[in-house]
Amino acid sequence: MKPVSFLGDSRDAIRGFPDGARYRAGVELRAVQNGLEPDDWKPMTTVGPGVREIRMRDASGAFRIVYLATLPDLVLVLHAFQKKTQQTTKRDIELATRRLRNWEAQP
Repeated sequence: MKPVSFLGDSRDAIRGFPDGARYRAGVELRAVQNGLEPDDWKPMTTVGPGVREIRMRDASGAFRIVYLATLPDLVLVLHAFQKKTQQTTKRDIELATRRLRNWEAQP
């Protein structure tokens, strides 16, 4: 099982999800750690190659986790947020992109 590394405030953001969404996030990330696909996801090529978005919905709304799982020994969570608009906001995409670029630039 691959370990998960959370960038920025992504872990705190998931902890702030309502109970149902937080539980679902844990289940979906555990699947990714074990090399499986989440129940509902889409590629986020605008953020970077291999980046995906886990899509979750519960009574409180829509929640997203942007992550990179193509690394051989790590699942990298770039961003987690509650989605409030039909389209993912430019701010959320730019934040995930910036976190990925900063991570890649580390020695």
